[in-house]
Amino acid sequence: MDRKVMESMLNKLRSTVSSAANSAVSNAVQIASQVSNYLPGNPVTREFEATQHIASAGPGLVWKIYKGYKKSTKQDAAIFLFEKRQLDKWDKQEREAMLDKLRKGVSQLTRLRHPQVLTVQHPLEESRETLAFATEPVFASLANVLGQTENMPVPTPPVFKDYKLYDVEIKYGLMQVSEGLAFLHNSVKTVHRNICPENIVLNHQGAWKLFGFDFCVANQATADQPPFWPFEEYDSRRHPNCQPHLDYLAPEYALTHTLDTAADLFPLGVLTYALFNEGRPIFHNNQDFSTFKRNCCEYKNPNSLKLQSVPDGIRDQVRLLLHATPQLRPDALQLSKVPYFDDVGVKTLSYLDQMFQWDNMQKSQFYKSLPQIIHQLPHRVCVLRIVPSLVKECINSTMVPFVLPVILLVAERATKEEFVEHILPHLKPIMKLTEPVQVMLQLMQKMELLLGKTPAEDVRSDALPLLYRALECDTQQIQELCLSVIPTCAHLVENHAMKNALLPRIKKLCLGTGYLSVRVNCLVCVGKILEHLDRWLVMDDIFPFLEQIPSREAPVVMAIVGIFKVALNHKKLGISKEILATKVLPFLFPLSIENSLTPTQHSAIMVLIKDMTERVESEHRTKLEQLNSIKDEQK
Repeated sequence: MDRKVMESMLNKLRSTVSSAANSAVSNAVQIASQVSNYLPGNPVTREFEATQHIASAGPGLVWKIYKGYKKSTKQDAAIFLFEKRQLDKWDKQEREAMLDKLRKGVSQLTRLRHPQVLTVQHPLEESRETLAFATEPVFASLANVLGQTENMPVPTPPVFKDYKLYDVEIKYGLMQVSEGLAFLHNSVKTVHRNICPENIVLNHQGAWKLFGFDFCVANQATADQPPFWPFEEYDSRRHPNCQPHLDYLAPEYALTHTLDTAADLFPLGVLTYALFNEGRPIFHNNQDFSTFKRNCCEYKNPNSLKLQSVPDGIRDQVRLLLHATPQLRPDALQLSKVPYFDDVGVKTLSYLDQMFQWDNMQKSQFYKSLPQIIHQLPHRVCVLRIVPSLVKECINSTMVPFVLPVILLVAERATKEEFVEHILPHLKPIMKLTEPVQVMLQLMQKMELLLGKTPAEDVRSDALPLLYRALECDTQQIQELCLSVIPTCAHLVENHAMKNALLPRIKKLCLGTGYLSVRVNCLVCVGKILEHLDRWLVMDDIFPFLEQIPSREAPVVMAIVGIFKVALNHKKLGISKEILATKVLPFLFPLSIENSLTPTQHSAIMVLIKDMTERVESEHRTKLEQLNSIKDEQK
């Protein structure tokens, strides 16, 4: 019977273990398949890992955008993915035409190099089912930000809920698009032909970048002739995604059948209008060329447009951009220099983007003025735009004392989540710097802030080593700041680190310093961290150390008295009568007759000595009475 019961139990155990193992394998396979489904069979997966679907972009928002990283360097990236099954219901000829447009767009994007053009990290790769390429990290397309959700993850990420662009983001974004178009028109001699929210991508720092070169047209004239761009008719028989966006198309497509760089300036006017009208363009053509043509014929006088929602500073320029006559529109370079963009926030962001051109003196002067400007900028802009720009300067250690106060100022306003994601990773390398000494001083001054927002494991790995180095440096102010901070994080210090790393450094500093204030602060620090120490560590390590202190100035004596008082009265610690009678009282009595003491200080020591004496007397009397009682019982 026992044997059968035993076999039954073993069978149940084997079944349970097998089931758990199968479940674990199944979960692992499911997770792996979810990740591989992002880029099935595409060669981009050899070098890049896609981790999360975050956004969409391009004509009709056909490109899915994934957050990811390069496998070899762990560098953040965005992976753009087009799934060919989106074209399954299309005519074969149309399908090939669309694929050719997308290939052309990415190919053109890969060749262009400019701060206002999206940077490609890996060129287009094609598999049977997908097109894919990798770029700098991306947040979303402007269309996503304005509420268009085609090809977006389901449900829409929470970050897009109630997402609003700040004025400074719109101003600087429009200026960046203008500068990008100026580069495209003047340097590359190319017309984009499809400027719209779908083809403007915001990178992970919020910078606006040109994208979607699927319909661009290059200059066909020779070098000694004026630029010439052949006009391409809008073919209403083709799918709307295979054509430029009708709601942002310049009227010359219907009126004059001509093409030049001004064709990119009209949609910029429509885009500006849409930004201040909840994403709505001037006309909704419902993807119908006849409607577009009718609207263009009716719309000849831009003065008839109602532009009240567009700010005064750029309203007149928008009216000119929307002029039916291309020659009356300002060019992109002129537009980027209008007074509307002469704003302290825009200037600040522009300076930061051009910082590499400046010398250290110019940079330091600018960074000194930044704290006054930070409070005028939206917090999101400070976290995503200001901090990353400042971090680039930290490669040059001489500039760190100028940029670190600004980073810490932003950190004060950041939530704990923002701090951990966007600021702490950049602070970790800075925490390892020992030169210049101002860096450590600035960190010590804000240590309470850092400890309050840094996770416990990062405090142990990065903040505590910083405190150790601060204790060992030669600057009095840093030493004292460090000693004042240590009690606030003592609960995070593990026992072995406390015994072998922190306490030895405090003791060494206390015994070796030539500054009275540092010695006193060492003792005050020890007194405050006593509650985090083991009782025997206090008896065997701290008390002998107190006897080694060479000076007997009144502040030192009173700090020593404070340590003994804490140890005596703390529930966890306490001092045995043997230690009191043989070690502590013989040490305290000579201190009580130091001539440097005031009457009040002398009185405080004597009160402690009397308290200890009474405790010795009381405990020993109790013990003697117990011993005598035992002897009497034995008799």
